[in-house]
Amino acid sequence: MRKWLRRGLWTLVVLTASNLVAVLCSLPLYYQVTGGCFLLASLILLALLTLVLVRPLGRSPLPTRRIRQLAAGVELLRLFLVTATADLVTTLWFFCLLTPWAGVDGIVWLGITAHVLLVVAVEAAVFWAGMIRVYITSVQLGLKHRVLAALCGWIPLVNIWYLCKIIRIASDEVEFETVKWEIDAARAESEICKTRYPLLMVHGVFFRDFRYVNYWGRIPRELTRNGATVYYGGQQSAAAVEDSGKELAARIRRIVEETGCGKVNIIAHSKGGLDSRAAITRQGMAPYVASLTTVNTPHRGCIFAEYLLEKIPAAARQKIADTYNAALKRLGDERPDFLAAVTDLTASACEKRNAVTPDAPGVFYQSVMSYCRRAQHGKFPLNMTYPIVKHFDGLNDGLVAVDSARWGERFTLLEPKGKRGISHGDVVDLNRENIPGFDVREFYVSLAADLKRRGF
Repeated sequence: MRKWLRRGLWTLVVLTASNLVAVLCSLPLYYQVTGGCFLLASLILLALLTLVLVRPLGRSPLPTRRIRQLAAGVELLRLFLVTATADLVTTLWFFCLLTPWAGVDGIVWLGITAHVLLVVAVEAAVFWAGMIRVYITSVQLGLKHRVLAALCGWIPLVNIWYLCKIIRIASDEVEFETVKWEIDAARAESEICKTRYPLLMVHGVFFRDFRYVNYWGRIPRELTRNGATVYYGGQQSAAAVEDSGKELAARIRRIVEETGCGKVNIIAHSKGGLDSRAAITRQGMAPYVASLTTVNTPHRGCIFAEYLLEKIPAAARQKIADTYNAALKRLGDERPDFLAAVTDLTASACEKRNAVTPDAPGVFYQSVMSYCRRAQHGKFPLNMTYPIVKHFDGLNDGLVAVDSARWGERFTLLEPKGKRGISHGDVVDLNRENIPGFDVREFYVSLAADLKRRGF
């Protein structure tokens, strides 16, 4: 009830401020209104309008500053839609009031112009106060919607339709994140992700563990909020599996020595799963690893990768490799090897490696896999690779086939609900997208909680 009273009051304030000229001109005793009264009314309305722009939600119970600002932006955009529509009606009424059929003089035109300018100024203030908040704080809008909104803003009627779309996306984000926060707050004391051994999260190929741009998106923060201790693999982005395995082994030793934790639970994505298996079996890390959970890992390789390597001329392959290696060096890799990384992902290379990399006794192995139903469900370039992978490998996530990812004592296939799939990037929250029917953060919470129940 309080929310609707506030909305009604704010609507009245905005409409009164934007139609101040029309109100004064339509008063029967307009000619008796002093300049002092007009100034006082203007100052009061300005103060109230400022309050609307600064605190559109009043005292908000929303959990974080980002969510509060996003919700405030949504509220202002909704207010803009209502008041702008009403202002259009009042402007037409004001024009008809001041323009008798006999004609229009200069004074009348002055009044109409003043009214229009005031309406535009007030509505622009409400709109931009809301839109700037939404643009700055929303995660779910992404680059695509931000660009399209800017382009559609110049097209009549289409701009209204896209504004409604932005409001819906942002309001859904507010609701989703609020519920998420409430769930975490309710179970905070239980620390359901506080495993016996810390989590070591290992990234896939062509990525690194950057400090401010997390490969795992919002997942690590969600895990730590629920009691987990999280470390990162820190291996180079592109190297042979054996070389990456050596890097991971050194990382595991360092964690165990510095913390005294005894072991780690590895959660590895894509090629990171192959790197982790190499570290456990080939580099003697089995005594220091309690469990390995591989996520969308090509344990049996990718047939399409092998086909492409065979078809691309050697000179072209080397040119591509040199370009990538140069870029990867600038990102921090000491000895990047694009061709070695890609070659180790082929079906034949994985078959040979599997023969000499058996699962280590005493380590719990499990795997997770997802898939897309259509190419467009994956972000670029996964939408381009999906049909190629489907042709050679079958059902896939844009890079890895479902049959290739099955490994260990337990296999979990993430079934997409409806028409929406779960891509290779979606499964590690690479795009920070709230996917209907699949809460990626909650999924990893369930993974950690299960490891805790198993005593790991």
